[in-house]
Amino acid sequence: MKVEFSSCPVQASLKVLGREWAFLVLTCIALYRAQRYNDMVRAMPGIPKRLLTKRLSELESSGLIVRAESRRGYVRWELTEKGADVVPILMTLVRFGSKWYADEVLPDRRANELTEIFDEPYIRRTLGLPAH
Repeated sequence: MKVEFSSCPVQASLKVLGREWAFLVLTCIALYRAQRYNDMVRAMPGIPKRLLTKRLSELESSGLIVRAESRRGYVRWELTEKGADVVPILMTLVRFGSKWYADEVLPDRRANELTEIFDEPYIRRTLGLPAH
């Protein structure tokens, strides 16, 4: 390595991201477009509502998401620039889970590539890659 860390950057990142349901909340906002509270509850069966409220507050305090009010007056959540930097990690986890845990996560139980799950323009846009 070219740099000597004063502490582990993975450990620092996981202080927030490693908390139970944190990655899933970010996945809902970033990939599933479930940006309202009730949409997240439906997208994450089993999450206690109190815990979802707590994670949203922690992710907001950490600067990963912001509360955005819509024209209709309801609250929705959006990624900040810092939160958007987590999206490639989320896509990597989707790719990994779809390959190695296909029997659990996909109806046909066969491994899928990202391009079989998402449209290529969506993948490029989400990862900040140039369009073809």
